[in-house]
Amino acid sequence: MIERAHLTAGLPALRPFYRRIRRRPGLVLASLVLVLVALWTLVPTWFAPDDPNKVDTQNILQPPSWTHLFGTDNLGRDVYSRVVHGASLTVEAALLAVGLALVVGGVAGAVAGSLRGWPDDVIMRCVDAMMAIPALLLAMAIVMALGFGTVHVAVAIGVAEAGVVARVMRAEVLRVRGEYYVDAAYASGMHWPGILFRHILPNSRGPVLALAMLQLGLAVLAIASLSFLGFGSPPPAPEWGTLISEGRGYLSSAWWMTTFPGVTVAVVVLAANRVARSFEAQETTDLTGAGLGGLWVRKQPRAEEGTPAADV
Repeated sequence: MIERAHLTAGLPALRPFYRRIRRRPGLVLASLVLVLVALWTLVPTWFAPDDPNKVDTQNILQPPSWTHLFGTDNLGRDVYSRVVHGASLTVEAALLAVGLALVVGGVAGAVAGSLRGWPDDVIMRCVDAMMAIPALLLAMAIVMALGFGTVHVAVAIGVAEAGVVARVMRAEVLRVRGEYYVDAAYASGMHWPGILFRHILPNSRGPVLALAMLQLGLAVLAIASLSFLGFGSPPPAPEWGTLISEGRGYLSSAWWMTTFPGVTVAVVVLAANRVARSFEAQETTDLTGAGLGGLWVRKQPRAEEGTPAADV
C-alpha cells in the first residue's frame, strides 16, 4: 500500500510531461527514429542477424517479402541487412565529421570572438574563403587530396562544415561578452581565462549544439552523396550511398534496391532536422528540466501590460 501511494503521488508531476509529449508527436517520432538508428549503429545484429555480404544466387532480385523485408539485390544479398549494418559506417562517419567541425570551428570562433583585433580578422577572412566554396565541392577536393575511404570522407566534411560552426560560435561569444554578469566578473577582478571558461563559453554552447544536431543530418546526407559518387569505402561495404549507387542500374526491375536506402537517408536527415529545430527553440524558452529535444520546455509567460515581469 505504501509503494502504491508513492506511485500515485508521483503521477500528477508526470502529467505535464505527458501533455507536452502529446503536443509534439513529430518530435517524439523523430526522437524514436534517431534512437532506432543509434541502436542499428551499436548493435546491428539485434535487428539483422544475417551477414550483409552473404551472396545467395538462388534469391537474386527478390521483391520485398516477410523473408526479405527490403528485398534482395543483384547478388541475392538481403537489402534490409545491408541497410541496418550500413548504419554503423554512415552514422559513425557523420558523428566524426560533426565532432571535427565542432572542435575546429568552435576553437576558431571562440578565439576570434575573445581576442578580437587582428586575430579575429585573420580567422574570419579564412572562414569567409572556406564558405565561398560549396561545402560538397570542398569536401570532394579534400578527399581527392587525402584518398578515398569513409574516414577521409568524414574528415573532409568536418573541415568543410567547420566554417559555419566558427561563425556561430564567434557570434555567441560576442553576444555573451556584452552581458552584465561578464562585466561584473571583470569588476570583481576575475582574470580573462576564468571569465571565458566559466561564463562565456558555457553560455555560448546552446546555439552551437543546436547547429551540431542540424549538421549531423547534413553530414549523413553529404556522406551518402560522396559514397554514391564512389569516394567512400569500396564495395562490398554497405554504406547507404553505395547501396543507392548499386541500385541505379536496376530501377526498372528492382526499385527496392534504391528506394529503401534512399528513404532511410531521407528519414534520418528529417528526424535530425526536427530535433535540431527543437533545440533551437529551447534557447528562447524557459527550461523547467533537462531532456531530449525540449520535451520539458515551457514557454515563459508574458507579463501583462503595466505589470512588472517576474525576475528570472
